[in-house]
Amino acid sequence: MIESRITSKGQTTIPKAVREALAAQPGDRLRYTILDGEVRIRTVRPLQQLYGVLKYEGPPVSLDDMDRAIAEGASGD
Repeated sequence: MIESRITSKGQTTIPKAVREALAAQPGDRLRYTILDGEVRIRTVRPLQQLYGVLKYEGPPVSLDDMDRAIAEGASGD
């Protein structure tokens, strides 16, 4: 179990093992979710960091092609 202490100003140091598990770096933002008396901590990733995450090896696709594929998927065709 990992613990840290809260200062009189409500601050705490996030233990190294937790920072590593979150892949958190200095300057990163954290998001806290409270649910049923428990708190989940996640790093907030800017959209720019997601660039290139999904790989596509095919030819370029036009916006019309994308719209058509979405419409076909929505209609179940």
